[in-house]
Amino acid sequence: MTRPARFITFEGIDGSGKSTQARMLADALRASGHDVVLTREPGGSPGAEEIRALVLEGDPDRWSAETEILLFTAARRDHLERTILPALAAGKVVICDRFADSTRMYQGLSRGDLRGIVDQLHSLMIGREPDLTILIDMDPDKGHARAKGRQTAEERFEDFGTELQAQMRAGFLALANEFADRFRVIDGDQAIEAVAREVLTTVEAELS
Repeated sequence: MTRPARFITFEGIDGSGKSTQARMLADALRASGHDVVLTREPGGSPGAEEIRALVLEGDPDRWSAETEILLFTAARRDHLERTILPALAAGKVVICDRFADSTRMYQGLSRGDLRGIVDQLHSLMIGREPDLTILIDMDPDKGHARAKGRQTAEERFEDFGTELQAQMRAGFLALANEFADRFRVIDGDQAIEAVAREVLTTVEAELS
């Protein structure tokens, strides 16, 4: 049986558990016979991983929002060319931890009204939306505490504080309404296994 290629993304505030859920979904789909590519943004290709270090490490004010938009778009273009599109062409399911919706939020809305610039660059250089986006919705205070508890070098956005996370949560829920055809919102405050079951049920419906 030919299995459909699908581009599935996970979105949510920092600490929402989306990365864990992306991994669990990839494992579940592989177990049921799907050929899966699990990737992430920023990153997912050698060049994009180099840009990842530039944008996720260091002082919160290291880059302006406008510069970040250009860096993220450059990383996404390389990721798209080298990882995402070849996998889809080969009939694989691509699961990506963050994609353009994160740029629409973190750079487009959080640090000025730059959403229009994000969308213009996306249309010009990317031109691809996910087939399905899973939004793991999480209380901002809980998510921020989780994210800071990881104690990694990639905490530049967490260092903006809980106010940013609250703004991002509201923004992601607004995106879910704007792109209702591809967004599915799942309560991330449930137990990890319960979230995973709901994610898998949602994705299996899309794949069928």
